[in-house]
Amino acid sequence: MQIDPPPASVAFAFASRVREAVARVIVGNEAAIELTLVALLAGGHVLIEDVPGTGKTTLARAIAAALACSFRRIQCSPDLTPSDITGVSVYDSRAGAFVFHPGPIHAQIVLVDEINRATPRTQSALLEAMQERQVTAEGVTRPLPEPFLVLATQNPVELEGTFPLPEAQLDRFLLQLRLGYPEEERERELLARHGHTDPFADLTPTATADDVIAAQHACRTIHVSDDVEAYLVRIVRATRVHEAVELGASPRATLALYHAVQALAAIRGRTFVLPDDVKLLASPVLAHRLILTPQAQVRGLAREAVIDEILGSVPAPVEIMSELTG
Repeated sequence: MQIDPPPASVAFAFASRVREAVARVIVGNEAAIELTLVALLAGGHVLIEDVPGTGKTTLARAIAAALACSFRRIQCSPDLTPSDITGVSVYDSRAGAFVFHPGPIHAQIVLVDEINRATPRTQSALLEAMQERQVTAEGVTRPLPEPFLVLATQNPVELEGTFPLPEAQLDRFLLQLRLGYPEEERERELLARHGHTDPFADLTPTATADDVIAAQHACRTIHVSDDVEAYLVRIVRATRVHEAVELGASPRATLALYHAVQALAAIRGRTFVLPDDVKLLASPVLAHRLILTPQAQVRGLAREAVIDEILGSVPAPVEIMSELTG
């Protein structure tokens, strides 16, 4: 009789294969790869923000190339319209009827490049897709394929011709990450690896859409103790009463952080969540959702600094390991 592997090992094996494949292209950014996998397995979306040339689009393309999933790219610009994303009906003279032509959002992995160059009206076309996994176009609602992952990039230093993402849009992203510049040794390794070859030339899919869905389901079985759950909730609630915060994290953020820590534990080969998992993901999951007070913005206070302050003030549960292993 064949015995199915434990759910946690399914997610761990999946993440290990994809991580290894993506690492062939992305040099020296293991944390960013891990965070992207967390979002994928938690069923969320990723906002990648950094200066030009740091590998934002490359990371998104590498994740897509490592998965045997349908992939489309949306290059945002001010003249992009909602129908360019969702799709449009075109009259077919042979059929004598209008036929719907799906837009690029109807794919399993969607790269939205320079999302803040799209107008607010066009950005809003992504809201329903990212939250409800469906698109309503011309009065008809159509479900999106599973799995469904949006990887959006934006450049924080170029402001001309850009439109800041509204709070409702930011709240749809499970986490935000930044890549940063590589260390000197890593940058030389980048030259050695990709100076004379195409980094995507030998990158083949290592997992299917069914593998992604199975790993997502496995992550939901990861144990979260009552103490860790209470710790997580206290951190989110603390963002709503912090003196520097005008609008704190929503209940959607609580769920996002909960599913994210489950995914992180599974990726690291554990069947349970630790308080350190919550600490590690608190900033990537919560910081971009906060709206600081005008006074805090004038002082130049970073949202990540607010999260760090909250983590320092909310006591973490202890003796979790002894409870789970003993």
